[in-house]
Amino acid sequence: MPSQDKKLKKNLSMLDLTLIGIGAAIGSGWLFGVQYAANDAGPAAIVGWAIGAVALIFIALVYAELSSMLPAAGGVVRYPDYSHGSILGFLMSIATIIAYSTIPPIEAEAAVQYLAPKAFFNAKSGLPNFTGWLIEALLVVLFFLMNYYGIKILARINNVVTIFKVIVPLLTFITLIFSIHVSNFTSKGFAPYGFHGILTAVATSGIIFSMLGFRQAVDMSAEAKNPGRDVPRAIILELVIVAIVYILVQAVFIGAVPAHAFQHGWAKLSFQGPLVDVSLILGLTWLAWFMEVSAVVSPLGAGWVYFASTARAVLGFSNNGYFFNLFSKVDEKTGIPRAAMWLTLILGIIWTGPFPIWSKLVAFCSSASVLTYVVGPVSAMVFRRHAADAHRPVRLGGLPVIAILAFIVGSNIIYWTGWSNVQPLIILEFIALVVFFLFSLFAPRLRENLGKSFVSSIWILVYMIFMYVVSYYGSFGGKGKLAYPLDIIVVAVGSIIFYFWGIASGRRTASLETAIQEASEHTSTSTANL
Repeated sequence: MPSQDKKLKKNLSMLDLTLIGIGAAIGSGWLFGVQYAANDAGPAAIVGWAIGAVALIFIALVYAELSSMLPAAGGVVRYPDYSHGSILGFLMSIATIIAYSTIPPIEAEAAVQYLAPKAFFNAKSGLPNFTGWLIEALLVVLFFLMNYYGIKILARINNVVTIFKVIVPLLTFITLIFSIHVSNFTSKGFAPYGFHGILTAVATSGIIFSMLGFRQAVDMSAEAKNPGRDVPRAIILELVIVAIVYILVQAVFIGAVPAHAFQHGWAKLSFQGPLVDVSLILGLTWLAWFMEVSAVVSPLGAGWVYFASTARAVLGFSNNGYFFNLFSKVDEKTGIPRAAMWLTLILGIIWTGPFPIWSKLVAFCSSASVLTYVVGPVSAMVFRRHAADAHRPVRLGGLPVIAILAFIVGSNIIYWTGWSNVQPLIILEFIALVVFFLFSLFAPRLRENLGKSFVSSIWILVYMIFMYVVSYYGSFGGKGKLAYPLDIIVVAVGSIIFYFWGIASGRRTASLETAIQEASEHTSTSTANL
């Protein structure tokens, strides 16, 4: 935890961290994800949410140990630097910042799209018109203002809003359960598009995107009152609560949809506002009204939380020495990285431009996010090997097994997002590699141990080439020459090889030494086993 992290206000309790995670997770996903998941998997979308939850639990458990051991602002971008050096850290930072910074405008677009799709969107292109864009940009400015005056204020507002955001989906479940048609689950087959369709739903329909809220606790761990105790608990509690909410809502949506709406198959199911439209068809006007309110509150609540996380990622990026020192500065009075906030605002407004609508952007965000997370299990095992003496407030039992499973599952999620998302992601990462070497000409920090950093990062470069080739030839939007399910097996076997290669490439970096020393000043000396 570099010195600038010490200026952050340590105001967040376990409840705050949990509700921040839930607030990020229950956003536009519950408004649109239930329909897109049904399009891909039919009634088996319920299974997709369960698979997504289990997959992310493996990853979240790894970060429970990492964040308790080394609480840091923008933790997701810090750990790769600690374990493998500047090149891997830079590549994962770029992916993280792009994935994070696109989410506030995605949430702003979701709110506008849900409330007035015809008034603010072009019917032919599906893109927002000028008025729609202006509203989205103003909402991003609102996220900025919500964050600008301190994390304590944000947490207080978010706690109240998040409780409402949880109540509405649960109210939806309780109400719609009385309108369920059991035949909906079987009339077209429970899994009409097979297991392949379920896996596609997990990666691209918004399932993974909607349950990534656990990372907020990781990124804000430096602002926790007791990070060693509270961050791991918040990570797991948030993920369990969110998974339950989404599974329940998906189940009642499948059951309550009128049969005529999917008479040509679940892939043809199409509502402008899925849950609102179903409620209106059933005559539940009052419930539809609550959902309309939630259609604004839920995405906006997620948007301002992700805005906060993006700023912490920028702060971590700068603290790693990859970016201008200006963005590592923290305001003494508010404990907020204000320069990072301004950059986040600029990025957010840029992303409100003429880009694809919700369903397209979330798949890319999921792919980019999970790429950054698959490095976490490798970093955790490197720390076990090269920093065995470091204090761990939470020590994960069975980490070697959980970590390799997390890496395999994460790699497959990236693959399941399909060629249309894997291709630009990998190309972007290699462009980032070129940018890194250009930056290194002017940044002495990046030239330190450059040879060691390159050797430590070869595994991830080859891994990305491997994922690129498999995706190109695979069955998820690729050429189909590598047929399902052989393609999944190939990804799994390849993941095992790269996992152990990644661990062997790790080392005890100078930044890890500093982080361990500074973390010891902020964490308790007790250890809990998970």
